[in-house]
Amino acid sequence: MPAENKSATVRRVFDSVAERYDVMNDLMSLGLHRVWKQFALAIARPRPGERMLDVATGSGDLALALSRRTEPGGEVWISDINRRMLERGRDRLLDAGHALPAVQCDAEHLPFQSGTFDCITVGFGLRNMTHKDTALAEMTRVLKPGGRLVVLEFSKVWKPLERAYGWYSFKVLPWLGDKVVGDADAYRYLAESIRQHPDQATLAGMMRAAGLSQVEVFNLAAGVVAIHRGTRI
Repeated sequence: MPAENKSATVRRVFDSVAERYDVMNDLMSLGLHRVWKQFALAIARPRPGERMLDVATGSGDLALALSRRTEPGGEVWISDINRRMLERGRDRLLDAGHALPAVQCDAEHLPFQSGTFDCITVGFGLRNMTHKDTALAEMTRVLKPGGRLVVLEFSKVWKPLERAYGWYSFKVLPWLGDKVVGDADAYRYLAESIRQHPDQATLAGMMRAAGLSQVEVFNLAAGVVAIHRGTRI
């Protein structure tokens, strides 16, 4: 997809799926996305009193858990480029009793001063960013020295499973999208965005190039999902 078209496509896709986003996540992953997010939280190691940023917050699952773990004295910000998704996440957080500051912004241009956050998380959002290297550099910039960036994202599946995973991604996901959301194209985009996303080693290299050190990779579900963690130098 040409870079100039991607942001418009991402906006259309998430405008379309926002209301049924959580239902589809449960169906697509058989509920495993909740386990993956819990593992990402363990990797992020949020502590009471820390200032955190959840980029591409979506419906707010990670942000809610972060907020609970940084109390007392902590602060968790949420951001998303898509207004409908940001509103959905904010409303779910309010329903859970957590009023978090929310900012609609592009992760490639974060409206924060350098060295603001102790930790940044991004769950299933990096692959939707047009210039991933720019977004990684921005997230690194707004981390404090020694701060952590944790990226939870679909990745390169174990090679013996590639054919079955491809069939599931390009046949089953659009079918589910059509039946549940009424938009098969949105989930064809999802499958294509996963296929085009950098593999584990490539993304680790991009994080180092952005200024992160001690980059570690944790594969889950045979590489269907990977968690990358790096520390700002």
